[in-house]
Amino acid sequence: MTPKKKNSTSSESVTVMVKGSHEFKVKGYSLVKGIGVGKFIASETFNVGGYEWAIYFYPDGVDTREHATVYVSVFVVLVSNANDVRAMFEFAMHDQRGQGEHFVLGHFNDTLGTEPHTLSKGEMWGIKRFYKRFHLEHSMYLIDDCLQVNCTVGVLPTTRDNSMTIEVPESTISTSFGMLFEDEQSSDVTFCVGGNKFYAHKIVLAARSSVFKSQFFCGTDKVDREILVNEMEPKVFKALLHFIYKDTLIEDEELHLSMSSSMASISEWYVSKLLAAAHKYDLPRLKLMCESVLCKHISIDSVAQILVISDCYDATELKFICLQFSAENLNAVLKSDGFKHLKEKCPLLPFELLETVAAGIGCVSVDSDATTPEPNEIEAESTSYYPSSDEENHLGW
Repeated sequence: MTPKKKNSTSSESVTVMVKGSHEFKVKGYSLVKGIGVGKFIASETFNVGGYEWAIYFYPDGVDTREHATVYVSVFVVLVSNANDVRAMFEFAMHDQRGQGEHFVLGHFNDTLGTEPHTLSKGEMWGIKRFYKRFHLEHSMYLIDDCLQVNCTVGVLPTTRDNSMTIEVPESTISTSFGMLFEDEQSSDVTFCVGGNKFYAHKIVLAARSSVFKSQFFCGTDKVDREILVNEMEPKVFKALLHFIYKDTLIEDEELHLSMSSSMASISEWYVSKLLAAAHKYDLPRLKLMCESVLCKHISIDSVAQILVISDCYDATELKFICLQFSAENLNAVLKSDGFKHLKEKCPLLPFELLETVAAGIGCVSVDSDATTPEPNEIEAESTSYYPSSDEENHLGW
């Protein structure tokens, strides 16, 4: 008959102790002897287990009870601002003759038990009757009026029932702050935009925009309670305020519309107008958000007009991407209708595009302020760039 197999399991719990030591040299022992009972000299602080500790040496003992003054006392104190630190300790005086006959008392050699002690800030553990003073002064532990005391500290992790936890909810500051956007009652400034009124708070606007800060708090003239905003659509201004209060783009389908077939309409896109507003009121994060939306619509047909928009509103990252895209697709971009628009609106941009192309093939940069060179006069350090006849026509040569 086959014997039944026994099911067996095993587990183990490992408690890791962090140990560290500090050597405290008491030089000039004869000078500190006699300073008085309960008075000590302290070591520098040292770190063990993430906590700061210090050694206190009492040359005349820590108290006067029952002949305790005939002993020197030594203690270790928890300096850190902490509670319930569980630790074990050991003190040793070194044999300065070099024969290894050290005097050791503490937890690690079981001379004072093995149970850890729990300390909080300012509390001490130590040995009142550490060593008789008379014997110490005639021992190998005190040589050349110098005593070496070593303290070893072993810090144990503080155990706690994992079920006893306090859940901290997610921050609601953005929601609470955003509620001010709809709070007409507490507002102190009103904006009139295209026949619509928007209520806001000067301190909030000033905290987010240097332009508003200058307008409300840096001038000597009193700011009107009602401010007229021209040349901006109400929906764009609302999106601007939405960002200021909530740090997000407003949820609006028009903001994320794909490119239409009419290239002349790109500057009329909602996101293009919001980019202009972000530039006007110095809101760099909103600018980058708008740049990110426009970047997704870069194509052969649209890149020239998006490049014009980025140049007008100092959208540097979007402009860089447009120039790189145009350089990589140069022939097609030069033939696009949008490139004609670019030359009309920003006559210096073709030179920036040429510089980008030149940089990509190792050519020297072109000075846009100088006289327009002939194509065969653009010389490279290691190579030359000669535009095609189509490129010459599109660049105006």
